[in-house]
Amino acid sequence: MQMFSRLAAHRACAIFALSAAATIASPAETLTTLLSFDGANGAYPGYGSLVEGTDGNFYGTTLEGAGNGCSGGAGCGTVFKITPAGTLTTLHSFDSTDGAYPYGGLVQAANGNFYGTTQSGGASTACLAGCGTVFSMTPGGALTTLHSFAATDGATPLAALVQTTSGDLWGTTYAAGANGCGTVFKITPAGTLTTVYNFAGPDGCHPLAALVPASDGNLYGTTEAGGTGSCNCGTVFKITTGGTLTTLYTFGGTTDGGYPIGALAVATNGNLYGTTSGGGSDSFGTVFQITLGGTLTTLQSFNGAHGDHPNGSLVQATDGNLYGTTYAGGGTAGFGTIFRITLTGTLTMLQSLDNTDGSAPLAGLIQGTGGELYGTTYSGGTDSEGTIFSLSVGLGPFVETRPNYGKVGAPVEILGSDLTGTTSVSFGGVAAAFTIVSATEITTTVPAGAATGTVQVITPRGTLSSNVPFRVKP
Repeated sequence: MQMFSRLAAHRACAIFALSAAATIASPAETLTTLLSFDGANGAYPGYGSLVEGTDGNFYGTTLEGAGNGCSGGAGCGTVFKITPAGTLTTLHSFDSTDGAYPYGGLVQAANGNFYGTTQSGGASTACLAGCGTVFSMTPGGALTTLHSFAATDGATPLAALVQTTSGDLWGTTYAAGANGCGTVFKITPAGTLTTVYNFAGPDGCHPLAALVPASDGNLYGTTEAGGTGSCNCGTVFKITTGGTLTTLYTFGGTTDGGYPIGALAVATNGNLYGTTSGGGSDSFGTVFQITLGGTLTTLQSFNGAHGDHPNGSLVQATDGNLYGTTYAGGGTAGFGTIFRITLTGTLTMLQSLDNTDGSAPLAGLIQGTGGELYGTTYSGGTDSEGTIFSLSVGLGPFVETRPNYGKVGAPVEILGSDLTGTTSVSFGGVAAAFTIVSATEITTTVPAGAATGTVQVITPRGTLSSNVPFRVKP
């Protein structure tokens, strides 16, 4: 397991005084452990956040478990489905020939299939244990290896993929490529891969997080290392769909943080938000804001008491706040935390994990359309092999559009709960024709005359609004 040794070194149990901008939450937040992994059903979920499927269930990966001989018999990892109530189904167990150790999460593409990566395994012999793969999987679990990396085109993909408006899936490899620092690539849903960019060091090295599309049509990401500074502390970058990369910011490793691991979050105010796993005023990591033009503001430095070493991505929930996790810190044993932070930097620790409910969360959270937050922990739980949990923070149900932008006439999926009996769908107040596919999915198209704004769905149980405004593109 190539990457976890460095993260394990981040584990810290020291407790410090809270900073003036951080608070401890009231007991209003309720954490529920939905499942403890035991090896037979998977083990050690990694960096990838869960993803909500069009069927209302959640999908994800584990680094090990379910047999097939890797890691001295511990298993090569799995792809799983879990219901909101906690019933888990193992959809696929990797056997190294089709990939091994999926660190990143999944993305459900417009065709309904899921796509992901494994950090090793595959057909190539250029790497000792295989250079990793890209795979597709049907919702029923039929997996196809689309590409095996061969070092020249990159190796060790650790991040989830993202689908752009062209239909291509974009991702990164942590290592290899032309300069040994990793790559940016795109791959068609059918499996044709193109290396778009090779990192060289001063422009960043070792991209670990998924790319995210912003409102300007470009993709944004981070590298864990590299940059123009002397500390080799990582970067934030922008890349066009034509392959032109711009380094927006190089971390200095001090008060501005260093070693970003989690994916950026695009907030409703247009800015990007992320975390660094190190640096900051207490060397325990930071939360930062960065504009699309590259102006960075450090919003919070972790100090141990309210968490340390945030490795996962942030998510903006329907209350406008950002939510995330820290790998360690919090409480007396330092098993990690779940936190909320406002866009201006006020941080609240919502949960301090105690190992029985999970430990060492690597991945970020997602908000399900029922309103609750969902996440995973790398370890802890009944069998010390990780957990899946939900966290209620008092937020109500909503609908999610996929994608959340498009031209007039473009197809759009709407995800939600209890959508049966829907009587109206509108884009910024303009009614749209729609089809109810199931209780969790509606299909529609952007209506003529629609403008950027909230999508509303009227059901017999009330009106549901989209979690982010839908952007109508010219």
